[in-house]
Amino acid sequence: MKTEKIGVVGAGIMGSGIAQTFAVAGFDVCMQDVNQSALDRSLQSIEQSLERLARKGRIEDGEKSAALERISLETDIAGLANRQLIVEAATENTDIKLGIFQALDAACAPEAILASNTSSISLTRIAAATKRPERVVGMHFFNPVPMMALVEVIAARQTDPAVAAEVTDVARQIGKTPVAVNDSFGFVSNRILMPMINEAIFVLSENVASAEDIDQAMKLGMNHPMGPLALADLIGLDTCLSIMNVLHEGFGDPKYRPSPLLRQMVDAGYLGRKSGRGFYDYTG
Repeated sequence: MKTEKIGVVGAGIMGSGIAQTFAVAGFDVCMQDVNQSALDRSLQSIEQSLERLARKGRIEDGEKSAALERISLETDIAGLANRQLIVEAATENTDIKLGIFQALDAACAPEAILASNTSSISLTRIAAATKRPERVVGMHFFNPVPMMALVEVIAARQTDPAVAAEVTDVARQIGKTPVAVNDSFGFVSNRILMPMINEAIFVLSENVASAEDIDQAMKLGMNHPMGPLALADLIGLDTCLSIMNVLHEGFGDPKYRPSPLLRQMVDAGYLGRKSGRGFYDYTG
């Protein structure tokens, strides 16, 4: 059966971007979140994003309207019962994700594929929480989803290769470049990226250089488009800490120990762009 109906769980930044990307590509999308106001904000955010794309000539005005018409909103997870592929994009918290997958497993048709946008958590563990582990897979998008080309397609130990192949094909249909990854904490991108960000935070905490100079060194010396501390602010310092904790606990290797400064920043509520303050001030 051709995949046409998509469910997205979570109306945050990632869920919104995923829903928008599928809708623009012509898929019927139902976005679910327990919070109606979050859903309303998400739809408004998608509309604004599509308007920006239309102004830049990347989509036609008609495409904008058609994409919005393809998106429906739902507060009850049972409303995803007729979806063929559901992408979970909730908070990067193992217990929350396991609960969502158990609920999806009970609500959705047995043939539905359950995908997680997790950026670090074991897909094998998530799959084991369901009665359909062979139909659980990772579909890791990158922020901002409409602009970023990569999707990591992550096979759990239990994932049916045909399921991974189907999700890979869907990723191509929405204009993404899929990369096949076997399940491992942090997968490929975040296993490499997050220790670099964490080390940049250690360098800052040791007063080796200012945040601005650390970022400038990596941009000019390593040709990175964005410095690691500015990137951490964009990702969210709480998300960075969650991923470092997963790496540290999962591998049991001290090289993944989160910087104490990162923990302090999160404890202070300095989460980056979304809170208005991180390693840089965004309130001005």
